[in-house]
Amino acid sequence: MALDHNNLDRETPVKGWVVKNGFWGRIMTFLVVFGPGLIVMEADNDAGAVATYTQAGAQYGTHLMWLLLLLLPITYFVQEMVVRLGIATGQGHAAMIYKRFGRRWGNFSMFDLQLVNFLTLVTEFAAIALVSDRMGIPPVIGVPVSAIALSFLVMTGSYRRWERMVVFLCLLDLAWIVLAFLFAPSVGSIVKETFMPSLPIGGLSSDYLFLVIGIVGTTIAPWQLFFQQNCIADKRLRYADLKASRTDTLVGACMTIAIAGCMMLVGNAMHRHGIVFTDPAQMANELGHLAGPVVRWTIFLLMINASILGTTAISLSSAWAFGDVLGWSHGLNIKPKDAPGFYVAFLVCVLVAGGIVLIPRAPLQLIILSVQVLSGVVLPWALVLLQILLNDKEMLDEKFVNRPWNNVINWSIIGLMLVLSALMALQVMQPDVFHDIIG
Repeated sequence: MALDHNNLDRETPVKGWVVKNGFWGRIMTFLVVFGPGLIVMEADNDAGAVATYTQAGAQYGTHLMWLLLLLLPITYFVQEMVVRLGIATGQGHAAMIYKRFGRRWGNFSMFDLQLVNFLTLVTEFAAIALVSDRMGIPPVIGVPVSAIALSFLVMTGSYRRWERMVVFLCLLDLAWIVLAFLFAPSVGSIVKETFMPSLPIGGLSSDYLFLVIGIVGTTIAPWQLFFQQNCIADKRLRYADLKASRTDTLVGACMTIAIAGCMMLVGNAMHRHGIVFTDPAQMANELGHLAGPVVRWTIFLLMINASILGTTAISLSSAWAFGDVLGWSHGLNIKPKDAPGFYVAFLVCVLVAGGIVLIPRAPLQLIILSVQVLSGVVLPWALVLLQILLNDKEMLDEKFVNRPWNNVINWSIIGLMLVLSALMALQVMQPDVFHDIIG
């Protein structure tokens, strides 16, 4: 596949906008390009992430803040590769895998993505059902209403309209900062634990190691690679937009890590008051008793928001991948009647996942554990394929291929993710493994 050099440069980042040079021109360019990086990062702060970060704070206070600082460059460098690949090719991630690696690897990657995505969607709707129940709304009402709202959010026939609504949902997560200020310990202790790591009282334990691995596992997910590249393709970004797209991704990474830290600080309130943590919904009730009903309802709504963000991103990454592979007309700029296969794939993912949650005695815990194991297996290999794509000089222009320093950083990240993901899968399958090793 040859790069389309005719699309490398242009004056306007998005059709219909005219951007001039100079300071304000650069600002306008950024605002027009802004979106995919923020959405892909903040959508990863989904229901599972809320549970993981708040549990980390509830169990260990601020002792895991250092890990978030370490994860900031990791989140950026991985998605920066996706930015370059998306702008260089103007195509989706699934399409590139099939073209570069052939049908066998393409089918393997596609099967893994769809399986992990679907199981993750079930966990997102499980969180919505849990919060609905705690809010006094029967899940048989709360889950379908959420699914219908999500469908209207996506099926507008306009990428820009969808993006504006989802960016708004991302910005709602800033409420975690307000909650963090309400419950946070002293600034000094936060800074100390962020920049000078220390073990909690009791030292190294199997639970501590499991949370470390879990936090890393929630930072990067396979669907993010597919999602952001298709967003870039749908938005028709080109080489002139590369710098602004990188900035968008960096802003998204910084906001996501900051919000994750705030979730940890909110969970820390449970730790400071000696309250045992069960799940984020139980945490909302407990903190509501301490700080009032506004706090309780705010956490509930933020949990639903996290699930909706995760659901829209994950389900779209699946639908985009189907469209890439099967040759369907697909994209958020196309109306449903003109891309029936794409939108039906999206609806099937949402409706079936939501329906499973409503089945009495559905094995949700087994599904959640399966997601952890499968993500641990799939993610490193997805990153390996991405890294190989970014080193293919026959496929990509010299402007887009990895530099030697990129390869050093990215292979180091892949090696780290291989080790940690393997440990996470091992812990899920053998829960006592760390306890036996540590003693």
